[in-house]
Amino acid sequence: MRTQNCDLPQATSHLPLILVLNSGSSSLKFALIQPDSGEIVFSGLADRLTTAEALLQVKSAGGTRKTAPIPFATHAASLDTIFRSLKDFQIAAVGHRVVHGGEKFRESVVIDDAAEAAIATCMTIAPLHAPPNLVAIRAARKKFPQLTHVAVFDTAFHQSLPPYAYTYAVPYEWYEQHKVRKYGFHGTSHRYVAQEAARRLASAPENLQLLTAHLGNGASVCAVRNGKSVDTSMGFTPLEGLVMGTRSGDMDPNVFLFLHQQAGLSLMEVTEILNKKSGLLGLSGVSNDMRTLLVEKAKGHPRASLAVEVFCYRLAKHLLGTAAALDHIDAIVFTGGIGENSWPVRQRTLEHLRIFHATIDHELNRSHGAGAAGRITTSDSQLLALVVPTNEELLIARETTRLMKPC
Repeated sequence: MRTQNCDLPQATSHLPLILVLNSGSSSLKFALIQPDSGEIVFSGLADRLTTAEALLQVKSAGGTRKTAPIPFATHAASLDTIFRSLKDFQIAAVGHRVVHGGEKFRESVVIDDAAEAAIATCMTIAPLHAPPNLVAIRAARKKFPQLTHVAVFDTAFHQSLPPYAYTYAVPYEWYEQHKVRKYGFHGTSHRYVAQEAARRLASAPENLQLLTAHLGNGASVCAVRNGKSVDTSMGFTPLEGLVMGTRSGDMDPNVFLFLHQQAGLSLMEVTEILNKKSGLLGLSGVSNDMRTLLVEKAKGHPRASLAVEVFCYRLAKHLLGTAAALDHIDAIVFTGGIGENSWPVRQRTLEHLRIFHATIDHELNRSHGAGAAGRITTSDSQLLALVVPTNEELLIARETTRLMKPC
């Protein structure tokens, strides 16, 4: 593999490629990105890892797709396969999405031995995501020891929350001894769309106050004031906040004790159900996919209809609550798979936000703001609403480029 080499002349027509690694609990995404243009030269996904159905899918810039079975492959084994597929590309640096940085990391950092050790200490508060993040970091550092490796944290963007926004009303010793507090997640997405919204509005991020809604299988909202996160819906874990694909979002904590006493469920069983069998899936009994639920709602399926309505109402409620962190609202920004593609969800959510006096342009909303820089409200609406596609990989690539060691 050709890698960064200070003595190697670089053709001006070829920008350096950043390898972005995103290691989840059962999957591993990768992308080779030109950070200036945003072009994805090569990308792929290793999914359903450690199962018999594990697959590696890759896609070239020309659109060619290939899929190969990798039964029972671990994160480490899939990385070996991915690295072999990159042998013909020139890589300048490696950017790692790291889910949890705790209070240790307020911004992206170059990964050295000390940073890697500090990331490892977050395992207790991120037991599902920290281990695969570390596997990817260690494997990539071993494979490319001469390259700069950068960690970009989901939680870092929210480290600007004031204490009154991140502190829970529980015994303060829980925070002092165990760091129980709101951390927030989806920070790379909220940060990217806030910057992109500012660009579309011909303004500097420091001059805007925005509400951003990242809506996918995981979902969260964020108040972005002058370019900084000042409140967000996810908490100590990604379970808090909005209704999501399989997560319950906010609920009464006493349900744990009630279900233990009445149904004999253990703490682990209730936690598993709230994370993996609740949300849209639990409400509808049909699917965790909003596209499927909207089809079923149109057919008159009552629980699918209820699931969609609960999702939209709770989203509007959280947007209203999160707005308490702002002086005014320059725009609400929808992003993520649902936020970018589901016009009925955006419409119903804005209808619940009637106190903001948003006037929906239904034609623009159905076209996801095409031709209007993402705008889905009328030009005279008192509230501006935008659809802005997220690009977390590009943000990670640009952060990595910013922190690359100079030759």
